Formats: sequence, structure tokens, C-alpha cells
Amino acid sequence: MTRTRSPRSRSKRRSRGMRPWLGWAFKLGLVALVVLAGFAVYLDAVVQEKFSGKRWTVPAKVYARPLELFVGQKLAKSDFLKELDALGYRRESAASGPGAVAVAGNNIELHTRGFQFYESSEPAQRVRVRFSGDYVAGLNQANGGNLAVARLEPMLIGGLYPAHQEDRVLIKLEQVPPYLVETLVAVEDREFFNHFGVSPKGIARAVWINATAGQLRQGGSTLTQQLVKNFYLTNERSLTRKATEAMMAVLLELHYDKKDILEAYLNEVFLGQDGQRAVHGFGLASQYFFSQPLNELKLDQVALLVGMVKGPTYYNPRRNPERALERRNLVLDILVEQGVVAAEVAAAAKQKPLGVTQRGSLADSSFPAFLDLVKRQLREDYREADLTEEGLRIFTSFDPILQLKAEAALADSLKRLSGRKGVDQVEAGMVVTNPETGEVQALIGSRQPRFAGFNRALDALRPIGSLIKPAIYLTALERPSQFTLTSLLEDQPFSIKGQDGQVWRPQNYDRKAHGTIYLYQGLANSYNLSTAKLGLELGVPNVLKTLERLGVERKWPAYPSMLLGAGALTPMEVADMYQTLANGGFNTPLRGIRSVLTAEGEPLKRYPYQIQQRFDAGAIYLLQNAMQRTMREGTGRSVYSQLPGSLTLAGKTGTSNDSRDSWFAGFSQDLLAVVWLGRDDNGPTPLTGASGALQVWTDFMRKADPLPLDMPLPDNVTQAWVDANTGQGTDPSCPNAVQMPYIRGSEPLPGPSCGIQAPVDSVMDWVRGWLD
Repeated sequence: MTRTRSPRSRSKRRSRGMRPWLGWAFKLGLVALVVLAGFAVYLDAVVQEKFSGKRWTVPAKVYARPLELFVGQKLAKSDFLKELDALGYRRESAASGPGAVAVAGNNIELHTRGFQFYESSEPAQRVRVRFSGDYVAGLNQANGGNLAVARLEPMLIGGLYPAHQEDRVLIKLEQVPPYLVETLVAVEDREFFNHFGVSPKGIARAVWINATAGQLRQGGSTLTQQLVKNFYLTNERSLTRKATEAMMAVLLELHYDKKDILEAYLNEVFLGQDGQRAVHGFGLASQYFFSQPLNELKLDQVALLVGMVKGPTYYNPRRNPERALERRNLVLDILVEQGVVAAEVAAAAKQKPLGVTQRGSLADSSFPAFLDLVKRQLREDYREADLTEEGLRIFTSFDPILQLKAEAALADSLKRLSGRKGVDQVEAGMVVTNPETGEVQALIGSRQPRFAGFNRALDALRPIGSLIKPAIYLTALERPSQFTLTSLLEDQPFSIKGQDGQVWRPQNYDRKAHGTIYLYQGLANSYNLSTAKLGLELGVPNVLKTLERLGVERKWPAYPSMLLGAGALTPMEVADMYQTLANGGFNTPLRGIRSVLTAEGEPLKRYPYQIQQRFDAGAIYLLQNAMQRTMREGTGRSVYSQLPGSLTLAGKTGTSNDSRDSWFAGFSQDLLAVVWLGRDDNGPTPLTGASGALQVWTDFMRKADPLPLDMPLPDNVTQAWVDANTGQGTDPSCPNAVQMPYIRGSEPLPGPSCGIQAPVDSVMDWVRGWLD
């Protein structure tokens, strides 16, 4: 008889069979919970460690010199407006707030932004500036009170970036402009102040909005999740990463205030790419796209930046202006829907253009040659990590107005010379300094100065040709008992046999000998024969010692050929040498940095003005006189076809063998400039110093409008009357009588009167000189 099992017994057996599986499932669940808890603990540590510590590596920022305004300052109105434009000042009918400027004839009213300088903080203020000609004629506060001086914030000219090339300008929440927080929350995360890191309601709403709109108008991630993804995670698209992102968002909100999270988001969000450099945060994006500080942005500008969060490349206003405009206006519509702004306010904002600058104002290739100089000088005092991660603020002597004029002079001159065969292969280097302080104010490393690469101003080591000659004549003039400006030299062919048996036969550029000449004429006309003979008489080692005192650190062999410039220097080294000549014999090491601040504004180091007297003022005065004659009657005389005759200048041309290098170094009272032109492959050019580099220098000086050279007469120098033809002492009443400076005691004896009444002033000058 077959027994039939009851359903109850079968159920019991199934129950007993499932118990092992339930047990395993329970155990696995416990293990999963333990693993999940451990993972959560790990993520919690990761979240806190980075968020509570140093959140970002911030590159050092490099600033130009601040423009200081005072009555009597030599500053053209057009140059002033050009700098304001570069700083991103807005042209308005009235200077309504920081960063605004109003122009009315020769009067300019501006509202400065204020700035934290090395020594103090400059407050924002309203300033009225009145121009007359090329000078500041009036400087007043908005209430009419006189101002002794006003200082603009310096232009940001670049940065020193870490390997990952991220850049940002850190901001505090209280620094953001009106509407930014409301706009960001309305567009990206409406429930931000209510959720705990993730928002189920926001996810559901995003799904609904996108489905009904038929396009992706809103994402489901909260601002906290977006911050976590950007701050901690990769852009990998997977459920695992999304789950990790959600967990970390919840953990972040457990530990930190909403304001802290929002501030971190504002500084972290990616908003564009500038070449290799990533633009992060609204602070940098504001300057990059609008050339304005973040706190100056208006509603339409805020809407554009917030709209770009969704796709910085897709909505790039420079590359895709129509797409960006549509996105900006959509953001403005959302603000109306959310009741953030009134419809008429949004409508007015929609009428405004995008207003972005033509190019990124912070491009790190703007002035690459000068930034290269800054990096080299900084690395003598700071580690690489300090420069690329600590947010240092570097204040320099860079003058953007002079830089632009130097670039324009180079471009214009090369264009004029372009008809000569081979000029298109010519490269360039240029250094501009302040003769009194040794500060580098402008630097050009290539005929294409905005492109980074080989920095010829610092690294092109080329024979300097006749630029060495002032050192020879200075060596002679330091011996007043032997040499004066009117000493006679023989400009005749000669030869000399060296220790290696080679015979050296120098020649003049024109292949002619000029007979008996005055010493100053040898320098002014750059005669090789008389100069080389003088140098040999003085001794080549003594000339090299003079070069060393002038600032040349390179060690050259004491070969006779060195007297005609066979030795090589860079344009920067030439500038260092001529700086001593321009500054009355005082050596001032060239520098581009003034001071360094921490990211918090604490002073780190100053680079003070250093000076050391290397030469007697009298000998330098005589040499400058001869170099002025170079410009009036010698190889540099073409300058006065473009510059006014009242402008006293001093300088020297230089040309190496086969015209491979075209040099000019010269100075006024307030500007020294060195120009080099040549080929990178050291091939011959169609240019001499006078026909090439001098043309660039002259065009620069015409644009820069410098002050005339005015060196006071040293105590040990007197003026004496001499016959221009014989060099003998004469009376001011005689024909051909000219005044020449001499070291006291080396001047010729006065000659007898010629019976012609001389001007009273000239006679009195002679009497005073004789009595002294």
C-alpha cells in the first residue's frame, strides 16, 4: 500500500532544505555589511583628510609693476587708457563701482579696485585724473580733495604652474557677486540647502524635466556629488563610481557645513581650458573670460559662467558664441521661473552681448621671455614646489606699456627692413631697463615675442663686436695724465703676431685708414684701427678687468681680437655692462623681482635695490660725452632723423664679422635698451649695427618718449675751451673754439684772446672753470 505524504510534511522538508541557504545568505549579508562599513570608514577618512587639509595646489601668480599716479608724472592719456583696458576696467558714463572708468576729454574718473601690496593694502577709491599733453596735471579724490599719489592694482601677467597644469584664483564665499549662489543652486541643485548629499527628489525631477522637454536640461547629481566627482574621483562612467560618489557626498555633508561645501565647489569646478592650463573655479574663470574680478560681475555674466558648468567646452563663448548665448538665456529663464529675478531684469540681461574678451587675459604665453627671467631668479631662493603649489604672489618690475612699445618697435622695424634679402631669417632679442635702479622693465626673446621658446634675450650668446669699445676708452680715460677726449690717436694699419704665430691685422669697416684723430672720434666713429692700437697700449688684461668691473662675469682669454668684440655675451649681459655706464659708474645688478608674498599676503622676501660704485664719476662723464657724440656725429647719428635734437642720448653700435650680429646699446636718463638681431644658425645678415638694431632701438625710443640724459658735472671735471681743429687750449673768443670736459688738471692751458667779444655766459663759464 502506497503512503501519500501530506503537504505539511513536504513544506517542512523544503523549509529544512532552505535553512542552509538562508544561513549562508545571512552570513554573506553580514560580511557585505562589514565590508561596506569598512569601505565607508575608508571613504570617510579620505573625505576628511583632503577636505580638512590643503585642498589645492595653487600656482604662483606673477604681477607687473603697479602704475602709480602723481601730478607731474610723464604719462600719456592714451597709455593710461591702454593699461586700464588691459586691467579689465569697464568704460561707463560714470565710475559707478570698482573697475569702472569714465572718460571726458582730458579728464578720467575711475573707481580703483584696491589691492594687497607687499607693504600695505590699497583701498578701493574713486579718483579723478586730469591730463595735459603727456603729463598728469591733476589728481583728486571724488570729493575734490587733492591726492598726493594713487596706485592701481598691478596687471597679472602669468603664473608658475604645477605638473597637472591646474590653475585657480581662490575666493571666499563673501567675495562672490550678487546672484551667483542663487543662480548656481537654481540651475544645478534646487534642493542644495535641504538634502543630505544626495537628492531623490532632485533625481526624480530631473528625469521628469528631461523627459517632458525632450532634451537633457537638468542633471540629477547634487552640487555635493559634483564636488566629490571633481575633487576625489575620476570621470569614469559606472554604477560603482556613482555609488561611491553618493556615499562620499553623504559623508562630506555629515562633517562639513553647506557653506564650506559651496565655497569648495566655487573654487573647484572646471570652467575651461587655456592651452595646456585648466581653468578651475569661478574666480579664475571671471578673469579669464571677462578680464574682471569675480565680485564685479553682473547678472548676465554670472548666468553665462553658471551655464558653462554643464559643458565648458561645448558652451565655450569664444568658440561657440551662439550656443553659449542660448545657454545663458536659458539660465536667465530658469531664474525667472524660480523667482530669483524679475522677468524685466532677466529680459534686460538677455539684451546684453556675451562680453567676453577676445583672448584669455591670463594666458601664460603672454610675456614668456620676462616670465622666464622671473622663474630663473626665483629658483635661486625657492624650491620648485614652493613656486607651483603654494600660491605665492610675485611682484615684478615689468612695465606692460614699455613691453608693448618694444614689441611694436621690433615688428615695425622688421617690416621696414623686410625688403632686404635674408631679413626674414633674422631673429631678435631685446632688454629694456631703468638705468638708475637696474630693474628690467621689458624683455623680448624672439621676433614673435608672444610665443614661448628659445629666449634669446637671456640665452643667445653672440660676439658683441664694437659694443666692447666703451670699455677700452673707459680704461684710457681713467688715466687722465695720459689720455683725454682730445688725445691724439693714429688710425693706421698695423699687424701683430700672437703667441700661436698667427698674425692679426685689424681693419676698419670702411677698409680705410683715417690718420690722426681725437680719442673721442675713435669711439664715436667706431674705428677699429685706432681702438685696437689703444687697447694694446693699455694692455688687453687691463681692458678685461674694466669689463669685469662693468659687470661682465665671463672669463675671456687676453687675445688682441677681444679688443674688437670677439668675445660673446647675451643681450642681458650686455645690458648689465651698459647699466654701469648709464648709472654714472655705479653697478646695479639687473633684477626683475621686487617682492614675494604668501597666498595669505604675508611678506616672504624683498629684492632691494643694490648699488656699488665701480668707477670714478669723472671718467664715466667723459665716456658718456663721447657716447653722446656717437649719436650726434658718429655711427648712431641716424637717430635724430626720427627723434628731436633736444633729446640727449648716448649709445654704441656693434657689428660682428660678416654682419652676423647686429647690436645696439644705448640709454637716456630713464631708459636703457639693448637690441640684438641675428640668425640662429649664425649665418650672415644684410644688417650692420646701424642699419639693423639701431633702427629698432630708435623706433622704441620714439614710442617710449624718454627723458633726455642729464648727468651732473662731477666735482673733478671741468670744462675747457679748445680749438676744434688742433685740440689746443684757446680763448672762447677765438674761431673754432669749443668746450670739452676734462678731469681737473688734465685740461690744456687757455690760449690768448682773439679780440672777438664772446658771449657773456661763455666767458663767465670759462672764468669759473679757470678759477676752480
